[in-house]
Amino acid sequence: MSQTVDRALSILIDLGSGPKTLDQLAALLGVHKSTALRLVQTLESQGFARHDEHHRYRLGPRLFALAHQALEDIDVRHLAAPHLAALNQAHGHTVHLAAYVDGAVVYIDKYDSRHPVRMSSRIGAVAPAHCTAVGKVLLAGLPAARRAAAVDRLRFDRYTPNTITDADLFTAELDRVATQGHAQDRAEYEDYINCVAAPIRDAAGNVLAAASVSVPMPVLGFDGVLALLPDLLAAVESASAELGWTAPPPHHDQEN
Repeated sequence: MSQTVDRALSILIDLGSGPKTLDQLAALLGVHKSTALRLVQTLESQGFARHDEHHRYRLGPRLFALAHQALEDIDVRHLAAPHLAALNQAHGHTVHLAAYVDGAVVYIDKYDSRHPVRMSSRIGAVAPAHCTAVGKVLLAGLPAARRAAAVDRLRFDRYTPNTITDADLFTAELDRVATQGHAQDRAEYEDYINCVAAPIRDAAGNVLAAASVSVPMPVLGFDGVLALLPDLLAAVESASAELGWTAPPPHHDQEN
């Protein structure tokens, strides 16, 4: 890499931690102040840096615009596709990808089952949040205030005898989902379908989408569906890694 480019990138990275004086930037680079000034002035001229009235340098508006565009260009459906396709190929069961769009849980991708008994769903369909595994994952991943508002808007229609129809019980269910990192639908939406789901996260840990494996009971019992969870978690972790997310290390309680 060009030394000039390397130094300019070092300046931008350092400014990401907060405003810096010219002396601080020169010390970071190990160069004379005049060299640091030329570099930062070039960054300023292109909108990547700016200075304030206290002669401290900060990140400029053009960098924020580029960062926003980079986020806009991330297509979670595209990035998740190979991981979900492999999961579908490995087990032959229906795999869904869902997102929370304008207050609704929407299926944004689907990989069909290879088994004769299948579930009826389609890309673009809206799913109820309170009785689907993907819905629980997406609501559990919302910030507290948004989650509470989303729960308040739910109608809690009953679809099967297993459907949760109480707001307090559903809120407790979301707390469990957020803690354990996955959700289940045990014949709560359709009385012959069991399902497990887990989140796909971005670099900051925000839940962008939920992936699920859904299986009709004649094909596989509930315990069999739960046995698919490790492979589902591996798939969503791989997809999340492509979005910049790093899974935290497992927590081990220390012995006294």
